[in-house]
Amino acid sequence: MTVRKNQASLTTAEKKKFTDAVLEVKRIGVYDQFVEAHRLRFALDMNTSVYVGHFGASFLPWHRKYLIDFEAELKKVDATVSIPYWDWTVDNTPASSLWAPDFLGGTGRALDDQVMDGPFAYSTGKWNITVGVDTGVFLKRSLASWVPTLPTAAQVADALALTTYDSAPFRDGSSGFRARLEGADGYYAMHNRVHRWVWGHMETATSPNDPVFWLHHAYVDKLWADWHALHPASAEYLPSTSTTGAVALNENMAPWTNTTPASLLDHTQWYTYA
Repeated sequence: MTVRKNQASLTTAEKKKFTDAVLEVKRIGVYDQFVEAHRLRFALDMNTSVYVGHFGASFLPWHRKYLIDFEAELKKVDATVSIPYWDWTVDNTPASSLWAPDFLGGTGRALDDQVMDGPFAYSTGKWNITVGVDTGVFLKRSLASWVPTLPTAAQVADALALTTYDSAPFRDGSSGFRARLEGADGYYAMHNRVHRWVWGHMETATSPNDPVFWLHHAYVDKLWADWHALHPASAEYLPSTSTTGAVALNENMAPWTNTTPASLLDHTQWYTYA
């Protein structure tokens, strides 16, 4: 069984295995296919009447499937690798361990936000941005520049205490756990706030260009798993039946076929969290 670990507990060897696998998936061209898939889904969610990957009820199952597929590609390179998670309530400064040169590298330089250290620096020749090139061919970050703080443990606890998964209209303005975690009830909150705190590519539709995307969303996914364990008697997913503008429990989530929110409720089919 795959176990996703807190990035803060990874050994030096485990960090290198993860970054090496990510670099190989990038080298063979598969990584950029994931970036493009996210860019396309985000664009569709912005310009259609049905919210699938973002801004709505299926935000959490859509990204769970997205991470499962990416993790499978990493395992083709190294079967021992899994996606670690970043607990941003604890590791909440630019000096935190995930930003070290032996892992993801740090913030960008003042001149142009270009990341200058770590395995994903443009100078290594191994991490060139090819999707969303209007933002530049090098990875960009500006940690803590646009919002100074990350979500807190108290905010996470408040979200986990909510007993309803989501509510009508199942988009921005909704209430419930999904809306609170995504940030739909306040853009600079929770998941959305983390993207803005990192800035650079993480604030764009091509946010997976920054490998921290996977660690961020692994933690978001972990919180969904934690919420489910805390509220087993609550509705697991809403809407349960067809609803205008939202993906229902047993409706398919594009771009996959035969992939519904219902099929993704039990994450232990694929992995557990340490």
